[in-house]
Order: sequence, then structure tokens, then C-alpha cells
Amino acid sequence: MPVPGSPPPVALATGAWGDAALKFGNTLGAVAGFLGILLVVFFVAGRARGRLARPLAVLVFLGPAVLLLLVGLVVPLVRTVYLSLHNDDGSRFVGEDNFHWAFTSDDVRHVLLNTLLWLAVVPLVATGLGLLLALMVDRMRGQSVYKSLIFMPMAISLVGASIIFKFVYESRGPGQHQIGLLSQVAVALGWDDPPNWMLSQPLNTFLLMAVMVWVQTGFALVVLSAAIKAIPSEVVEAARLDGASGARLFWYVTVPMIRTTVMVVLTTVMIITLKCFDIVRTMTGGNFGTQVLANEMYSQSFSQFNDGRGSALAVLLFLAVLPLVAYNIVQLRKEREVR
Repeated sequence: MPVPGSPPPVALATGAWGDAALKFGNTLGAVAGFLGILLVVFFVAGRARGRLARPLAVLVFLGPAVLLLLVGLVVPLVRTVYLSLHNDDGSRFVGEDNFHWAFTSDDVRHVLLNTLLWLAVVPLVATGLGLLLALMVDRMRGQSVYKSLIFMPMAISLVGASIIFKFVYESRGPGQHQIGLLSQVAVALGWDDPPNWMLSQPLNTFLLMAVMVWVQTGFALVVLSAAIKAIPSEVVEAARLDGASGARLFWYVTVPMIRTTVMVVLTTVMIITLKCFDIVRTMTGGNFGTQVLANEMYSQSFSQFNDGRGSALAVLLFLAVLPLVAYNIVQLRKEREVR
């Protein structure tokens, strides 16, 4: 029953559609304006002759990229560092107080340890499973079908994967029909009263890690399978003539030949794991001992409205990701030089 004085449902629906159409039109206008500016700039650059031709071409092709890099990365980075040195609303300079809080607060130290646990478990398990599956699938007929099925979770967002696993981990009270797959398996194995999985510490943390492993194993499989197939057949044949087979062939020939790829996959999954926010936010909200650095950063900035502490955690997250990205770049350059 509508509340007296409130607009009728038809009017609300019409207003919602009108608002959506206005926003859509504004978006189209912005995109059209940006494309129009690019067309004008490219037209002018194509007509340039003489000394101005090369500098103008460099400006046209690099200018937008540099501008987007400044607006999307450099300026936010500088602002984040600035806010990390100030109080909650940015009105007073506090120096390293926010970083001191991050390393001395018991709650945040638990968050950092939890994040390190994710870094120790998820990349190793996902890369190891990907390598094992790559070796197994490459010997099977119709391997493209199996690879597609294993890679399919990569097409799902982490939020979508989290919602799927929320149903897998769903647990109901004793005597009630269990709808969660994990609870049903536990009951089938004779566990009459399975626990609420998301409240069981520290088991809940490892169950959240399983979601990330499920998503990233397909990525590791595809990349490592391509690396294994790229090993020269002459090397494998020579090793077999020398008596290497089975596990010896794997450890002393296959692994050394794909070592660079394994490290790139491992560090890439580490970067994704460090930035993991969606799984924890969707499934537990960081409660019950499952909090990680990325979600704590979000909570401090947008739930507790403490920009200083949230920015300090963002800086720590950036400093943790930076060496991994640098290592990946160095390894990829070395691989290109070898080729």
C-alpha cells in the first residue's frame, strides 16, 4: 500500500528511466566528445609538415597516454602518500603516526599476518596445481576441452566466484536440511552436525583461499602448459637417451626449462592475491578473523572515514606489490633477450 503523499509507482519508474537515460546520454556525449578531439588532433598531425611533423606526431601518440597515466596513476599516488602523512580528514600533518599505528596495532598486525598467510599459500597452491594439471592434461585426448573447463573460472569475477562459494559453504543448524555442498559432503561422511564454516577460525581463512585458488589455477594451467609445449623436443629426447624418465625428467629437465615462466606465474598470482578484496568483502566482510590488507584499507577509508590510516595501508600495499612487478618485468626482459 503506497504511503500517503508519496509519488505513484508509475511516476517513480518513469523518473528512474529518465534518470538512467540522462546518464546514458551524458556518457555517450563524453565518449563522442573525446573521439571528436582525437579526430581533430590526428587530422592536424597528419597535415603537419617540416620540423613540426615529428614533435607533433610524438605529442599526438604519447600525449593522451601520458595524460591518462598522470591522471589515473601518478596524481592519485601522490595524493595517497600525502594523505597517509595526515590525520583522518587531512587537516593536520601527523608524519609517520599512521604507519606506526599500522605496525603496532594488534588488529592491523593480525591483518598483516593474515595477508602474509594468503601470500604463502595461494600462489604456491595455484601454481602447483596448474603445473600438475598441465602435465596431466597434455597427455589426454581432447585436452582443449579440459583446459577450457579448468580455465573457465577466470571468466568469472571474484565477486561472482565468492557468491558461488557462499552457497558451497552454506551451513544450517542441526536437524535442518543442508543445502551447502560442503555441509552435504560432511553429512554424507558421517558428520551429523557440520559447523558454520565461515565462523570456524582459522578454517574460514583457508576456505576463502580456496576460492582464489579455484579462479587462478586455470591461468597457471594455460601459461605453464604453453611453456611445457615450447620445450625443444631435442632436449627431451637427449634426456631420455641419457636415462631420464618420469620424475627425473620432470625435475631435471622440464622444471629448469620452464623456471622463468613458473616464477612469472607465481609472482603474478602473488600480486593478484595481495590486491584481493572482493572475496573477503563478499563472503565475510573481513569479520571472524578473515581480514586482509586490501579490505582493511577499504574499511578504514570508506567505512570508518579515516583517510589517513586508509592511505597508509594503501601505501604499504603499493610497496608490497612494487618489487613483484619489478621482478616480473626483469624476468620478461631476460626471456626476450634469450629468444
